[in-house]
Amino acid sequence: MLALLGFLTIFVFLVCTFSGRVSVLVALVIVPLIAGLAGGFGADLGKMMLDGILKVTPTGVMIMFAVLYFGLMLGVGIFDPLIRGLVSLVRGDPVRLCLVTAALSMLVALDGDGATTFLITITALLPVHRRMGMNPLVLPGVVALGAGVMNILPWGGPTARTMAVLHADASQIFTPIVPALCVGILWVFLASAIIGLRERRRIGVSNVDISVEITLTKEEQEIRRPKLFWFNVALTLAVLAALFTHIAPLAIIFVVGFAIALIVNYPAWEDQRERLIDHAGSVVTVTSMIFAAGIFTGILGGTKMIEAMSQQIVDLMPDFLTPYLSKIVAVVSMPFSLIFTPDAFYFGVLPVFAGAAGALGQDPLTIGRAAILGQMTTGFPLSPLTASTFILIGLSGVSLGAHQRFIFVWAFATTIIMAAVAWIGGVI
Repeated sequence: MLALLGFLTIFVFLVCTFSGRVSVLVALVIVPLIAGLAGGFGADLGKMMLDGILKVTPTGVMIMFAVLYFGLMLGVGIFDPLIRGLVSLVRGDPVRLCLVTAALSMLVALDGDGATTFLITITALLPVHRRMGMNPLVLPGVVALGAGVMNILPWGGPTARTMAVLHADASQIFTPIVPALCVGILWVFLASAIIGLRERRRIGVSNVDISVEITLTKEEQEIRRPKLFWFNVALTLAVLAALFTHIAPLAIIFVVGFAIALIVNYPAWEDQRERLIDHAGSVVTVTSMIFAAGIFTGILGGTKMIEAMSQQIVDLMPDFLTPYLSKIVAVVSMPFSLIFTPDAFYFGVLPVFAGAAGALGQDPLTIGRAAILGQMTTGFPLSPLTASTFILIGLSGVSLGAHQRFIFVWAFATTIIMAAVAWIGGVI
């Protein structure tokens, strides 16, 4: 009976998210709350919800200040010289252009926001691609590869959701797959070079002058800090080094890094307040979802619904498949991006698979690591379920179907290659 109630809860949640008539945040709170009341757990629901929120608090704080930090770095213009420098390397060669496109998309994707990545990268490089006569599908395709693989970073949506749902930190979810991510990045460069070679054979090497100018509004010019460029570069490198060496919790690293960046770049309180207001929308959207997810998993976990559902799946799963559960999740994770929204998958489906792994005596965290190798990471720039995808194809002037046909195999291969490395490394 408890398993049935759990499956019904997830079904209703998925219906709510797919229909779009109810916000994900509302569904994450109200649907499990009603299910808990229906199951007779009313007296304990408050504690369950609070326990769930407390477990995701470190993740919520980390995401909040990661968005603030990288948003601030984009605003002060830290990437402007890098964009100009990268484009200067093109020299009319389609292969070089594709490699530069991949590098720039991965660089800008450090802020964890797909929409920002597409806006900056497509706007900067579209004139260059057009001037050289490149296939219009190449730019959005290569950008999709670069942005997709970088969405695995801990402050990206999928990994943040995974850590929240499984009550884990980056050292448990992200760090073990860093080798796979590094191989994935190398693959993106290789794939981009191959795509560029095809274009080189088609159009040759161009002799036209290739340059790019970054046009800024008056407001954008006012918040740029060119005199502090090297300070901001050094600070960002220090933050990244601290992240990967884990000398402190990720949340603390971003809190301290953002505080230093804010006071140095904008000493006046009014300027600081304006920068906080600029990024308030992104911060509230992401962090409120994380805390709502804590309520969702707090209730489903506290009532033992997840445990009951997981046992049901274990009972029904063929014996020959059970040792490969995490590998199966890794392989299907990227195509699942075309079926499930990130919230539907990570908050609705992932907990059940993770629970099933636990019931089978496997590490539930392997399911989380497997999922982020493709589900709304390599798959998000192709998914019709994410708004940023339409920014990507809209700015590029291509159709969604043509974009998917052009880059799907390359993106799916990224997931397969990373999954193979993770499998060999024993982390999934």
